[in-house]
Amino acid sequence: MARPNIPTLGMAALAVVILVSPASAATIRKSADGSPLQPLLDGAAPGDVIVLEAGEHQGPVTIDKTLTLEGEPGAVVMGNGKGSVITVTAPRSIVRGLEVRGSGKDLYGMDSGIFVAQTATGATLEKNAIIGNLVGIYLHGAEDSQARGNRIIGLREGRTSEAGDGISVWNAPGARVLDNDVSYGRDGIFTKASKRNVFSGNRFRDLRFAVHYMYTNDSEISDNVSTGNAVGYAIMYSNGLEIVGNRSDGDRDHGLLLNYANNSRITGNIVVGRLQPAERWLKSRPSGHGVPKIDEENQISGDRRLGPEKCVFIYNANKNRFRNNTFEGCAIGIHFTAGSEGNLISHNSFIKNRNQVKYVGTRHLDWSSEGQGNYWSDNPAFDLDGDGIGDNPYRPNDLIDKVLWTSPQAKLLTTSPAVQVIRWAQAQFPALLPGGVVDSHPLMVPTAREGVLQ
Repeated sequence: MARPNIPTLGMAALAVVILVSPASAATIRKSADGSPLQPLLDGAAPGDVIVLEAGEHQGPVTIDKTLTLEGEPGAVVMGNGKGSVITVTAPRSIVRGLEVRGSGKDLYGMDSGIFVAQTATGATLEKNAIIGNLVGIYLHGAEDSQARGNRIIGLREGRTSEAGDGISVWNAPGARVLDNDVSYGRDGIFTKASKRNVFSGNRFRDLRFAVHYMYTNDSEISDNVSTGNAVGYAIMYSNGLEIVGNRSDGDRDHGLLLNYANNSRITGNIVVGRLQPAERWLKSRPSGHGVPKIDEENQISGDRRLGPEKCVFIYNANKNRFRNNTFEGCAIGIHFTAGSEGNLISHNSFIKNRNQVKYVGTRHLDWSSEGQGNYWSDNPAFDLDGDGIGDNPYRPNDLIDKVLWTSPQAKLLTTSPAVQVIRWAQAQFPALLPGGVVDSHPLMVPTAREGVLQ
């Protein structure tokens, strides 16, 4: 058998490259003529671009080869109320510029507007309007996938616990969720058992949790905005996170919650509390997170209540660094509990919270580092040497506070002469304090809000 010459093999290889290169991909247009969309996808070749014209296109569809499916303004892919509307199984596929409606309602079946399977590595979903589906986008094991610039509106009716999430991420290392607008449904972003993810520049409202983090490590949550949700950022059972430049504005229960979250950097975040209608705590549709009691202490001006209940709640979270954050206008600035160890808390600003700190414990915790602590708006300190540091330590709590936290009925005695004598004695003799938080070097002015969205 004659050996083929090298130039012949080179030309053959070049021909193959040309055939599969993007330059050879076809652009296929489809009008909204009422015919099913799936046969068109089945007949397309890898690399083709399918453009849907304005109008309603019949789904559901599965993208099982590398394609771009995009829509002109007004193009709608409508599901049949069962399963997912668009399922992506091919790597590096793109879904862009579509309105997606009509998923099923089966949480166990992971019914979604757009479902991205584990085989669809590097898929991109961008600039879509995903409206009224159980789950908006589900990145189910799709490594290095990306959801960017989408508008997602979840289910408005029924129980929140029975709704799906705006964007759900499961075991999708390297996935990026960027610049999306998410409202209604259960959680804005719910991530579980993943790593190396970036959630940045997203906006959330009218949800249970804006971001719900579970078992997701070595990741970034940055420059997101949560407005009017039950909880802003719930970070649970995760390690090695960068939580930077986020904002929680008027969320109900917590702005930032850390539960078994360790070795993370929390910096440049802002939590702002606002007076909110008491009905937010009394809705018949439960949030799935628990409804706090409305008592005399937390009730303001009849039908208004301050929220969040806690700007930040730290529960058994260890070796984290809190720096340059602002916690303002909450019922409690920071609630620190359950054996949290080794956290560095300095250069933060605690402004106009009804209670700056709630710490029920007997350990002595100094919230300052390298000769600088935090700013406390209720600290009547002097700075005679002008170095920007208060001349006396700041103690946010005393023995009476701890009695009131463990026995709320004792608040009837807070104006009694005996209580006033105890508080005077503690001020004169700090050694009487049985442990608690102290800031040995309180700052005289608020820290800069570096890198935070205004």
